[in-house]
Amino acid sequence: MNIKINFKNRVSDKSTGNLILFVDEKLNVTGLKKVLSDNEYSYVSDLIKLEDQKKKILTFDISSKKKIILISFKGNFNSSDAENLGAKCYEVFSKLKKNQYIVNTNTLSNQSIKLIGYFLHGIKLKSYKFEKYKTKKNKKDIFLNVIGKNVPNQKDQIKFKALEDGTFYTRDLVSEPGNILHPDEYAKRIKSLSKIGLKVNIYDDKKLKKLGMNTLLGVGQGSIRGSYLVTMEWNGTKNKSKPLAFVGKGVCFDTGGISLKPAKFMEDMTYDMAGSAVVVGLMKNLALRKAKVNAVGVVGLVENMPGGNAQRPGDIVKSYSGKTVEILNTDAEGRLVLADALTYTEKKFKPRFIVDLATLTGAIIVSLGSEYAGLFSNDDKLSKQLINAGEIVEEKVWRMPLNKNYDKLIDSKNADMQNINYVGGAGSTTAAQFLQRFILNNTPWAHLDIAGMAFSKYGGALNSGGATGYGVRLLNKLIEDNYE
Repeated sequence: MNIKINFKNRVSDKSTGNLILFVDEKLNVTGLKKVLSDNEYSYVSDLIKLEDQKKKILTFDISSKKKIILISFKGNFNSSDAENLGAKCYEVFSKLKKNQYIVNTNTLSNQSIKLIGYFLHGIKLKSYKFEKYKTKKNKKDIFLNVIGKNVPNQKDQIKFKALEDGTFYTRDLVSEPGNILHPDEYAKRIKSLSKIGLKVNIYDDKKLKKLGMNTLLGVGQGSIRGSYLVTMEWNGTKNKSKPLAFVGKGVCFDTGGISLKPAKFMEDMTYDMAGSAVVVGLMKNLALRKAKVNAVGVVGLVENMPGGNAQRPGDIVKSYSGKTVEILNTDAEGRLVLADALTYTEKKFKPRFIVDLATLTGAIIVSLGSEYAGLFSNDDKLSKQLINAGEIVEEKVWRMPLNKNYDKLIDSKNADMQNINYVGGAGSTTAAQFLQRFILNNTPWAHLDIAGMAFSKYGGALNSGGATGYGVRLLNKLIEDNYE
């Protein structure tokens, strides 16, 4: 079911057809007089007295051909409240047979006018479905014609549309099966974003070997597919200010390699590239809305397979940074991909900060479940900005500890470090501690472990199950509020 939103930018008097109208939290309907006929107004006024006054969405059949949906908007709503209400409104749509509605914004209170864009944004976010491979698709479209004096302005319409497109692109990438979105195909899809203004560079196996990115290459060497590092640059300002950098783990399928995972739920490992998908979706969003910022996205794309040429437990590899890593478990592969990507990003682009995202550890799900992403950082200012942005858009993060005392758990007798902590405990922290060793010049850095947030079997407030797109809206808000 697709939602099609059209903005008419005109005032309507007595609207005909199915209506979506707004009332205050006390369900005061006097404001509806200007958009309903006298008979309709009397009918709704009588019916509403019989309703639960705490309901936020009420539906009334005026006739066999006309339905009215009343949305209760509280004066103290914030943007997130409006989005969540929009998502609930979508759930109402999905159960109704009507597919054409007029959203009349003239009945919004002055306090709520600025929230209509977020309300519609919530409807769109909740409506996402990945049905690409179903032979019988739900072809029903719902058309919302938004009219009245309180329609979002052109700038806000572009902003919300870009954010939706970026989020949906991330969800699409995460939802694709491993046999379709392998590293070769993924690199091609990112290259196609050049047409919207991103400067895309692709480094294949040959180039990566020449650069010395052996920790990244080691993860993918058991696969028949190539391994890649892809950079996406957006220059949204005329000055040559340092870019903001976003780095993502792109393990397109993770079998665990020689350290093979159990068969149960291995099919979920198609989403082990979600960190990279967030970076790609974010960069698409920035380009579409022509963000006034310089930014770079860097993703490492590999497939972790147990082939005859696969990396073995006990192997020692030299990273792009020059540091050596002993591979004790080939299923701790994401940190190896990120290690080379982080050092390269810092050295090549000299960014103001680096934020990396990865479905890195199961331990973070044990710690935080599916409510918060784990935040690890060397910078208090960047951490606070991420926490604040997460609270506003309800993509929350929780700061976890980093400390030199954890280093002994990943020090190796045979190399500079080992890729897992065999002692046990603090799995997410030691993984982040490992990544921190590849930030060589004290660049402000934050690592987001999104293992519990990238995919939801049951759905959430703004998604209907499956890939969530978590992180795109969070990082967009970080940029919007602090760096534009």
